Amino acid sequence: MLRIHFTAMDLASMRLATQPDPFWELALSMHQVQSRSTPPMLASWRTGVIQTLQNNPAFREDLSTLFALNPPVGYFPDFLTPAQSSGGFEAGLDAILSTPHTQLRSEVAQVSVAGRRQCAVDGLLRGEAGSLRRLENGLRLYRRIALESRWSEITAAFDTDRAIRARQLADEGIGAFLGGLHPSAYFRDGVLHIGSWGMDGDRDIHLDGRGLTIIPCYFKRATQLMVLADSDLPPVLVYPLNHAARVLAAAQHAPLAALLGSTRAWVLASAANLTTSEIAGRLGISVPAASRHLTILRGAGLVASVRHRNSVIHTQTPAGLALLEGPTPAPRPAPRYQ
Repeated sequence: MLRIHFTAMDLASMRLATQPDPFWELALSMHQVQSRSTPPMLASWRTGVIQTLQNNPAFREDLSTLFALNPPVGYFPDFLTPAQSSGGFEAGLDAILSTPHTQLRSEVAQVSVAGRRQCAVDGLLRGEAGSLRRLENGLRLYRRIALESRWSEITAAFDTDRAIRARQLADEGIGAFLGGLHPSAYFRDGVLHIGSWGMDGDRDIHLDGRGLTIIPCYFKRATQLMVLADSDLPPVLVYPLNHAARVLAAAQHAPLAALLGSTRAWVLASAANLTTSEIAGRLGISVPAASRHLTILRGAGLVASVRHRNSVIHTQTPAGLALLEGPTPAPRPAPRYQ
């Protein structure tokens, strides 16, 4: 059992991530690529990634260090999922490459590797600059191969899940919100109890006023929640996206797009407590275009908008959420990948 202990200050400063975390998605997607029990929704994606690697032997060499650090089960280094990645891919990559060598060596030494994979990490253990460059190249290459083409779907699923969680928090309170992150979790007397967290035995994490960042993750296995191994790092809790949010984002059918138009359907799906400019940026459309779509959706009772300081924040109404729970919109234009 994992127990996360909250103070009043922790509850006040707890936050739900505002956008997909590129390095949590990257690391956990690598686990899915190497797993034989990939969910059906990810099967075609996994097949495509594997075929790309098989058809390009040089890619496998470039990614050898990265795969060695990300085994399909068990420990993988905390430095590969830095807190700075909330600012986007480049910010997270800078943090990874700036990891103090003592921390890097300590974490890499805990990874269970053997044979050729051990050779791939030996350079990191010795602090060789070439090994860090190889890791950087591998991160950029894997991102391009496995994530960029799917980032629209990841973002749409993230936004929908976030809207579901925010509404649950508003309607049912913090206990239901935290307990709803996973079937094995419940919140009682200031402690979040988690039965399935990927490790055997018991562990207690005392937040002690540091707060908690809760990160929805598209590629997270549904079987468990996840925390960082090092309790001294900024606390995070990673959970698998709501299955309905994944289904919505899969965009395998187009009736909603036929009803609203593809772009307007995606604007509705993205209106999850975001500003006009944030929605425009995620969809790769202009702010005036996003504003026009939101005006129409608001007039139809599908979106509610409130002014906050110098921005207008949009969220789906119950009618909008009900419409989204039906067949999904057609694929939207790819947004800028962070």
